[in-house]
Amino acid sequence: MVAAGHRLSARAGARALASGGGAADAVCAAAFAAAVAESPLTSPAAGGFLLVRSPQGETALLDFFVAVPGLGPGGRRLDPRDLDSFTVPFGGAEQVFHIGPASVAVPGMIAGLGQAIRRFGRLGLAEVVAPAVELAREGVVLTREAAYLHEILADMLRFSPEAAEVYAPRGRLLGAGDRLRFPHLADTLRHLGDAGAASMRDGELAGAITGHLAATGGLVTPADLNAYRVIERVPLRIGYRDVTLLINPPPSSGGALIAAALREMEEQPPAADAVGHYRAIARAGTAANALRDAAFPFDLHEEDCMERIWARRAARSTHPEDPPSRKPAGSTTHISAVDADGGMASLSSSNGSSSGVVVPGTGIMLNNMLGEEDLNPGGFGAAAPGSRMASMMAPALMLRGGEPVLALGSAGSNRLRSAILQAVVSIVDGRMTAAEAVRRPRIHPEGDGVDIEGGVPDDVVAALAADGHGLRRWGEMNLFFGGVSIAASGPAGLEGAGDPRRGGAAAAVTRSGEVIDL
Repeated sequence: MVAAGHRLSARAGARALASGGGAADAVCAAAFAAAVAESPLTSPAAGGFLLVRSPQGETALLDFFVAVPGLGPGGRRLDPRDLDSFTVPFGGAEQVFHIGPASVAVPGMIAGLGQAIRRFGRLGLAEVVAPAVELAREGVVLTREAAYLHEILADMLRFSPEAAEVYAPRGRLLGAGDRLRFPHLADTLRHLGDAGAASMRDGELAGAITGHLAATGGLVTPADLNAYRVIERVPLRIGYRDVTLLINPPPSSGGALIAAALREMEEQPPAADAVGHYRAIARAGTAANALRDAAFPFDLHEEDCMERIWARRAARSTHPEDPPSRKPAGSTTHISAVDADGGMASLSSSNGSSSGVVVPGTGIMLNNMLGEEDLNPGGFGAAAPGSRMASMMAPALMLRGGEPVLALGSAGSNRLRSAILQAVVSIVDGRMTAAEAVRRPRIHPEGDGVDIEGGVPDDVVAALAADGHGLRRWGEMNLFFGGVSIAASGPAGLEGAGDPRRGGAAAAVTRSGEVIDL
C-alpha cells in the first residue's frame, strides 16, 4: 500500500512493490514520480527526511534536508538584497515569496534516495526511477488542486525561460486539464538511474547546477555538493495510549512539538464527542506552541530530547511562540508505504516554494530554501555554511505491541504538526479508519487564535469561542490545513488514504500483483 499527494505518485510507488520492492523502494519511486506529478513541491534538488522500519524491526531516520551553501574558496554568504521576490494576495493578507538563484540551498534529495535504496531497498536505482522517467516523458495532466497551486505561484513558474517553457508555453500559464511535459527532466532521471546518485555530488548534474548558479548569482559551489552527507538519526519514540509513535527527531522541530502535544493529550482521557476532541486538540496544540523560542529545538539532543521537552513544559510561559503563518501552502509533499512483509516507510520532501530557476538542459527546478522565512528564524543569511537548515517535517510510523500499524506524515509547513496530531488522535482515540481520519475537518492553534477549517461542527466552534480562543474561520476544506498520507495495516487488511485537500490518493498491490487505485 502506498499513499501520496497525487494519484500518479502513489501508483509509481505501488509499481515498485509489484516489482518485488519493499516499502523503502516504494516511497523512493513515489518521490521520484512526485518530482513530475507534484512539481513544484519537490524535485531532484529538494531536501527531505525518510523514516523506515525494515521487516526485521530495524528503524532509521535518514536526514537529507538542505544545507546552507558557502563552503570552499569561492563560497559566499547570502546577502538578502540578492533575493528576488513576488507577492501573492492570500487570505486577506499579502504573502511575499523570495526566489531566484540566491535563494537556492544545497540539495540533499538524490543523496538521500540513493542511500535509502542502497541501505533498505530490494531494487536497483534504475528500476526505482523508471516510473518517473515514463511519467516525465508522457507528461502530467494538471488536476484542479495542482492548477490552484500553480496559479498562486505563477510569477515563480515564469521566472526563468526554462521554467516558463514548461509551465507557461507560448506565454500562457497552463491550467486544470492541460498537460505538463518534462522532456529534459525525463533525460535527467534516466541518467540518474544509469549513473547513480553521485552525479548530483561530483558528476555531470553537479557541474550543470553549480555552473548555472555561478553564472547567475547563486551560492551553491562544488565544495558544497562534495561536502554534503546524509545524516542517520535515531527516531524519537513517543508513547500514546496503547501505541508507540516513531517520529523525526531534532533538529527538525515538528516531531518534538507533536510529542509535546501528545503528552498533553495523554494526561486527559479520550474525548467522548467532537466538542471534547477539538477542545483537547486546541489545548494540546497551544501548550506545545508555547515551547517554541529561537533555540527550540536546536539545543536538544536525541539522547535526552524527551526529558528536556518535558522540562520546558514547566517554564513554557516564558517562551513566546512565533507569530502565525498563513501562507497558502506548505510546499511539501508526503509519501507513506507499507509492504506485505511488515516493512514501513514514511518520506517527507520539499522544494520550498521553488526558486523559479530551472537548470538548462536538465529540467531540474531548484529549491528556494534560503528564501523561506519559516526556515530562517535568525534572518536571511544568518545560518553558517554547511549547517542543516530548520525544518518542521515529521514523517512518522506507528507501532502497537511492537508490531507495525501504519506510516503517516503530512505536508503543510507549520500546520503539518497539527494535521499529524489530529490524524493520530482520530485513529487511536476515535478508532477511525485511515480515510476517515484524513478527511476529518481540522483546526490549527497558533499565535493568538485558532484556524478552523470548513466542516468543523457549529457546536465545536461555539465551544472554542467560549474557551477564549480567537477564531479564524475558513469556508471549506482547504490545503492550508495540511496534506496527510497514511498507509496502514488494519484489522480488515491494508488501507490507505491520501489527503483530498491536495488531490492525494492511495494505490495498492493485490496478491496477484495488480496495481489498483483506491
